[in-house]
Amino acid sequence: MASRGSGSGSEVVLRIIGTDLPGRLCPPGENFPGYDNVHVAVQRKDTPSELLDLQPADAERVSWSLPCTASTSAAEGLVLNGPYIQNRLGGRFVYLSWVNVDARGVPTMFRRGKLLLSEVAPTVLAEAVERGQLRARLTMSDEKGNPVCARLVPPRVQWNAENAR
Repeated sequence: MASRGSGSGSEVVLRIIGTDLPGRLCPPGENFPGYDNVHVAVQRKDTPSELLDLQPADAERVSWSLPCTASTSAAEGLVLNGPYIQNRLGGRFVYLSWVNVDARGVPTMFRRGKLLLSEVAPTVLAEAVERGQLRARLTMSDEKGNPVCARLVPPRVQWNAENAR
C-alpha cells in the first residue's frame, strides 16, 4: 500500500491520458521529411532512447501510469520525482516523444513535448499526494493536426487529483 500524506516519500501515480491523436501519418513540410508510422511514448529520465509503452498515433486514446515519489524542499515546495520525470532548468516535466517506427521496428524520435509539472496548481498537487494520483488529460494534436510539441500547458492539459486504484 502506498503511503499517503504531504510529507516526503509519499507514493503518487502520475496518470497521463491523451486523446485526439494526430494519426500515423505526419505529412512533410518545409525542412521536414514527413513520417508514415508515427507512435508516441514517455521518455525515461535522461535516456532519450528508452521509451515507455510505445503506442500508435492513430489510437483512440493513449495512456501511461508513472510511479512517482512526492517530496518537499525549501526551494521548490512540493514536487514529484521518478524515473520518467526530467528536472532541468525551467522545472520538472515529462517528455512525450513522437517517433517514427521503420520497417525493421526501430523507432526514431522526430518531435517531443514537455508536459510541464510546474503548471500543476499547488493545491491540486497537494490533493493528488493525499489521494495517491495526479491525472493529466491532454489533446495530442496541435492546431494543424500534427503531433503536439514544445511546452504542454493548460488549456491543452487539464490537471486533477484522483484516488489511486
